Parts: sequence; C-alpha cells; structure tokens
Amino acid sequence: MEKASFYEHIKGNKRNSVFLVSIVIGVIIFLGYIIGLLFITPAAGVSMAIIIAIIFTLLGYYTGDNLVLSSAGAREAKKEEYPYLINTVEGLSIASGLPAPKIYVIDDNAINAFATGRDPEHASVAVTTGALEKLNRSELEGVLGHEMSHINNYDVRFMMLTTVLVGVVVLLADFMMRSMFFGGRRDREGGNAQLILIVVALVFAILSPIFMQLIVFAVSRKREFLADASGAMLTRHPQGLADALKKIKDDNTKPSRTANKAMAHMYISNPFKGKHLWSTHPNVDERIKRLEGM
Repeated sequence: MEKASFYEHIKGNKRNSVFLVSIVIGVIIFLGYIIGLLFITPAAGVSMAIIIAIIFTLLGYYTGDNLVLSSAGAREAKKEEYPYLINTVEGLSIASGLPAPKIYVIDDNAINAFATGRDPEHASVAVTTGALEKLNRSELEGVLGHEMSHINNYDVRFMMLTTVLVGVVVLLADFMMRSMFFGGRRDREGGNAQLILIVVALVFAILSPIFMQLIVFAVSRKREFLADASGAMLTRHPQGLADALKKIKDDNTKPSRTANKAMAHMYISNPFKGKHLWSTHPNVDERIKRLEGM
C-alpha cells in the first residue's frame, strides 16, 4: 500500500466517521420520537434524546480519554522506570510527524496496548506490563507503531464517539423498555394501531443496541487492518508486529479485572478473545498473514 493511499484511507476514515455517527444519531432521534409518542409528545421525546446525546458526546469528547485510562487502571510511565518505552514512542512520534502522546502503563500480565484521545494533540498510549516483559524490542516497536497509527488515522476519536453514542442508544432503549413494562404510557385512543406501535417500539428497543454494536464491531475490524498496515509502514518492519501478534495469540494469560468489554475494541487484541460476528478484531492469523505478505 503506497503512502498516498494511506492519506486516502485517513480521509475515508473521517468520511465514514461522519456517516456512521449520522446513522447512530438517526437511531437516537427515532428512539426519542417513539418515546415521545408513547409517553409524552413526539417533539418532547426527540428534544430529550438530542439533549442527552449532545451532553454525553461532549463529555466523551473532552473527558473520554481520562475515563478510559482510569477504568483500565493505567498509570503514567516514568522515564527512569521505562526508558526504552518512552524513547521508542518519542522516536515513532518524530518519524510520523505527530506530537508525542502521553505514555501509560497498565499492571496486567496479558500482552496488550491501546491508544486513546480526541486528536493527535490530546492522545495517550497505554501498554500492559505483560507486553513490556514478553515482547522483544522489535515486537514492542511494532505494537507501538500500530497504536501510533490509530492516532494518526483518527481512529481513536471515531471509536470514542461511536462508543458514547451507542451507549446513548442503549440508555434510551433501556428506558423505553422499562417504562413500557412498568407503566407510564400515555393513555391514547387507537386500539389496534396503538398495540402495533407498542410492538414495533419494543422490537426496535431490543434490536437497535444490537445493531449498533454490530456496526461498531465491523468498522473496528476494518480499522485494525489499516492500523496494522500503516504501523508497519511507520516502523519499516512488518515482521515485528507479526511476531508480536503471534505471541498475543499464544498468550493464555487471563485478562485482568481492569479489562472492560465496553472498550475491548480499543486494544490491539481483544482481551476477551471474541470470535466471529461479535469480535471487535479481525482474525489474528489473517492479520499475521497480511503483515508477512508485505
């Protein structure tokens, strides 16, 4: 893949971000409309849903990275303790032309890492102690190059925003289902039409969070392939990342209690070893094959 095509992929990521976020916002508005139709008024329901989405999005945009790092139990890496880690990240920052991200360490024996932040100027990279102990220099550089590429490709902002918005969909759907089961609907005339509306609303409330999660998982898998390729281009050594993925595949260490399913898609490898439709990551063997074919 040539360098020019990477820039096209970055532009495509931004376009896809707008498109996917628009879909999720559309679902939020529709859920608000149904809630309003059943319990208050359609206009009030839509307004409520939009206000909730805006509040959660702003909170996620400006504080999401801190929440992610805190929930993972990440601590800031000190140069006197982790000199090679910090020097490697700084070197990759110079090579990529990106500002140096903040660097964190997670006390976890599993081999993993993730990047977070709303843009390259406000980004962070976190690496597990398992990765630092079990990977050699070339492999660790490959993993860090992958995470730096997520920052450069604006993947971290996109996934943070979609996670927040999908959370809003789940929140609204849960509110609607609880309200329908425990009462609170407006009394309306309409007989069968009202019954049909309730059934449609119930089905939509059940399926919409699942549909949203599938979209996020599918896009996350595609972005992992792009980060693998662009990370290999950054380090000029695709075999390093391929060897790291082999070690990750063979690593049977159980995820720590800090691993969170809501942020599993942010790691270089799913800490819960998801498979097939519900996996946040593409097949490891396929990733290794592509890297070794570069």
